[in-house]
Formats: sequence, structure tokens, C-alpha cells
Amino acid sequence: MSHDESRKPAGIKEIASVLGISIGTVDRALHNRSGVSAKTREKVLKTAERFQYKPNLAARNLKLNRYLKIGVFLPTEISSFFDALRAGIQVAQTDANAPIDLSFFSYPRLGKGDVRAMEKAHWQRFDGMIVAPGNSATWKRITDLARQQDKPIVFVGTDAPQLHRIASVAVDAGVSGSVAAELLGHFIQTPSTVAALIGDLRIQDHAEKLRCFVASLAMLSPHLALLPAIESHDSQKEAYRASLKLIEKHPALGGIYIGTANSLPVIQALREKRRLGKIHIIATDLFPEIVPLIESGHIAATLYQQPLTQGKMAFEILCSYLVRGSLPQSINRLAPNIVLRSNVSMFL
Repeated sequence: MSHDESRKPAGIKEIASVLGISIGTVDRALHNRSGVSAKTREKVLKTAERFQYKPNLAARNLKLNRYLKIGVFLPTEISSFFDALRAGIQVAQTDANAPIDLSFFSYPRLGKGDVRAMEKAHWQRFDGMIVAPGNSATWKRITDLARQQDKPIVFVGTDAPQLHRIASVAVDAGVSGSVAAELLGHFIQTPSTVAALIGDLRIQDHAEKLRCFVASLAMLSPHLALLPAIESHDSQKEAYRASLKLIEKHPALGGIYIGTANSLPVIQALREKRRLGKIHIIATDLFPEIVPLIESGHIAATLYQQPLTQGKMAFEILCSYLVRGSLPQSINRLAPNIVLRSNVSMFL
């Protein structure tokens, strides 16, 4: 056997030979069909995992004369981010020219209605899924079932490494938080009070942004005093009300880090209170409504999370796994782009 051949992943025949059982039994166990005891199924799954066995789904579906099916589950809020992410998935599907059907499903916002949307869509009918996970506790049952049934999941927009997924694609949340803190320190040179508005601290990437923002602000900008973090749960109404309350309670506020793409309600509150342009703002992401605010200097900078690229990468990873059995890199992080008044035109 050549060196290259020895590195090939094991197939059903090899698993059957090692366990001393029939190929048919291995096939039934791997695909969760009847006629196999729980004990045997567990042995087969453990051996398959040890041998890094990956089924040739493309060949299987070619025999069945059907396309592979991918389900995509993403929130409606915040549309400025998730619509671009959806577009990236669609672009990648067109570029791939592979026998794959995409089905898109929506739920209200990150961490709300996601599991219910998957169950309503009968997620087990899909060969693979792209999802934006919310609360890890509510997702565990689905990801455990997906693992047992060999349904690969790619997380996009955020991660939950304690859950089973073949890969995750997101911006580097820690870097985003740290860069935001450093930028505020540069824009605000004198002692001042600043605030951070985050989406939902139950979501890993949101919590990581805040953690690194707090640490970097303390280290790089000790002249800035940070108020307790505000969670908006990516709700426009919550963000607006919380921003009004923040401005009223702290009239001398010097800066705000909006660590979510949900920045428009914050801008609305600042405008109504005539504080827009008087408070330094570091926002997240880039969409048409905030471009004039960057060009006018009302938003000092925004950290672009490249949602289109995230969507493309998530699809490409899942497609490669389904069609070729390629094992992906489990964690894929993009660097946030710093968008300022001087370079905003480059990103348009």
C-alpha cells in the first residue's frame, strides 16, 4: 500500500471488517435504519468517528436521482447583516454549480424562535444545514440529534463550540471588541464616560466582543470610564428605549460602542435628543443607511463583519463536506474591517 493510499479515510468495508459484522449492518447503523441493536449502532458510530469516515452523499443522492438538500435558518432581524449573509450563500451556490437545493427559513431574531423554526421545517429532511445559533442550551438537543443522524451543521455569524457542528464561520469577535476600545481611546482624549450596547450576552460572539472591549479599554484607555453593558437582544425597540434612557441618565456621555449591527435605533435616539455628532460612536457593520453618517463624521468608525463573505464561506464548507467528504477547519474567523470616513468609499 502506498503512502497516499494509507491516508485515505476508511469506508464501510473497513469498518465492517474491524468490527466483524456485515457491510449491510454497518450501512444500516450509519444511516439510522432499523434492524440494528443500540449497542451495535454505538460501536459502528464510534468506529466511524475514530476512522474519520465520511459518507459519499453525492454518490448516494446520484443513485437516488435527487439533489442534495441544504436548509438555511437565519433571523429576520437584523436585516442589514443577515440579508447580506443570505446573499453570500446564494452567490456561492451559483458559483458552485453543484446538485444542491437551498431552502431558506426565518425566525424573529438571534436567539428567539430559531429552534421552533427548525422543528416546523422538519430539519431532519435536509442533508446539511447552515444556522446562526442562539442560546446554546436550547440548541443542544437538535445538534446532538444531528450528530447521531450524520446531519452536518455549519454555524455562521456566531459560534457555540460546546455544541456539535462541523465548522463555524464568523468575524473574530474578540478582535472586534478590542479594536472598538482602542478606537474610542483615540477619538476621546480626555477623561470621559462611555457605554457599550451589545445584542445578547447568552450568545458567544456577543459576550466575547464585550469581554475584549472591557479588557482593552481598561488597558489602553484608562481615562475612559465604562458604564454597565446594555443588552438590546437585537431588538430595534429595546435598543431605542435603552438608548433614550442612557442619554437621559448620562448627559455628559462621551462615546458609545454599538457591538451589534442594530445601530439605527441608537442613531434615532441620539438624533431625537440632539446628541448626534456630540457623542463618539463606534458602530458595527456597513449598510446604506449609515454611510452618510460615516461620511459626515456622526459615526466615527464602524467595524465591518463581511457578512457576504461569511455566507459564501459557510456554504462552500458545507458543500465541500457533502459532495467530497472534505473535513473542514472547525473554526473560521474573519478579521473585521475598520471603516472610516476616509475609506468608506472603498467598501461601497
